[in-house]
Amino acid sequence: MGVEEEFFVVGAESRFVEPAAGRVLARAAQTLGQDVSGEFTDFQIEIRTPPCTDVSQLHRELTSLRAGVAAAAEAEGLRVCPSGTPVLRPPGPMPVAEHPRYRASTDLFRSMMDDFAVSALHVHVHLPDRDLAVEVSNHLRPWLPLLVEMSANSPFCDGRDTGYASWRSVIRLRFPCLGPPPYAQSFEHYRRQAAAIADVGGMPFADLPFWDIRPHPHLPTVEVRCMDVPADPADSAALAAVTRALVTTAADSASRGTAAPHPPAELLRCAYWSATRDGWSGRGPDALTGEILPAPVRGSRLLDHIRPALEEHGDTETVMALLRRLADRGSGAHRQRAASRRPGGLAAVVDDLAGPPGTPAPGVDAAPAAKPPAT
Repeated sequence: MGVEEEFFVVGAESRFVEPAAGRVLARAAQTLGQDVSGEFTDFQIEIRTPPCTDVSQLHRELTSLRAGVAAAAEAEGLRVCPSGTPVLRPPGPMPVAEHPRYRASTDLFRSMMDDFAVSALHVHVHLPDRDLAVEVSNHLRPWLPLLVEMSANSPFCDGRDTGYASWRSVIRLRFPCLGPPPYAQSFEHYRRQAAAIADVGGMPFADLPFWDIRPHPHLPTVEVRCMDVPADPADSAALAAVTRALVTTAADSASRGTAAPHPPAELLRCAYWSATRDGWSGRGPDALTGEILPAPVRGSRLLDHIRPALEEHGDTETVMALLRRLADRGSGAHRQRAASRRPGGLAAVVDDLAGPPGTPAPGVDAAPAAKPPAT
């Protein structure tokens, strides 16, 4: 498995995002090489881990890469901020990076891109069989809202409290080509659906769909793209372990001929919307039964569902610790709102997020591995 994380570049004193990613990238690339790159806006920078076989290795890679970009930013009088949306942004046009793919998106979607500055956690899991990857995608679709709730880390955007836990997800869901992928009978069916959507102008490139699960166009992986970037690299590593276990479990089910749950697309998008609003405090449909349950109960059921795969990879304690942290402190959205109540308001939120990688929120102790709440 491998991970991509996106961050905002912010002024050390102003705490506002700054279009200075190019300066940070040039300095960081001297030590990190191709493991760091630019992103959709000049406010953002991205890190990419190498493929990892165990979650401890992945956590080390993430911590090291985050430290590398943080040091490069500091040398430029800047900081990097892991939040799904910019907490503070000055007025003015979005500084879209110079890349043909990004420019094509702005030409197609026009003013819908005016506030499209979102930072995500993307998880890749090795799965070279394209038809199996599509079947895995079918099995994973109903779990996506829960992953949104577990990772929600964007309650503030451009200086205001949105009232949502993951405003990044709200921004993405308004686009016809983002959000949950369509149910597909085969990789060829998947490609035909992408081509049809591109033909009517719903996405810029049929060969590069931006759905929240996709067989990667150029890598032998399934990529899950629905999650906000977490504040803590330990949470990113644990969410990657959850994702790998979901992929492994789905691949086993598909290989046995087990049919994937097939909720109506409209219902799945409604579940997404509810997840973006309430995050870990909310209720939503269980991925397997459709029963409406609190997020922590669904998290416990998720653990039961993927436990054999977690045990196979040695990831059980890592995921149990994540669920315990969610029970104790909530998601990143809870952390951001707690920070906003301290002196400094939203500046304090940025200071908390832009601290040293892995630093817990002030007043919140790192949680030990423990059992999640019972169902």
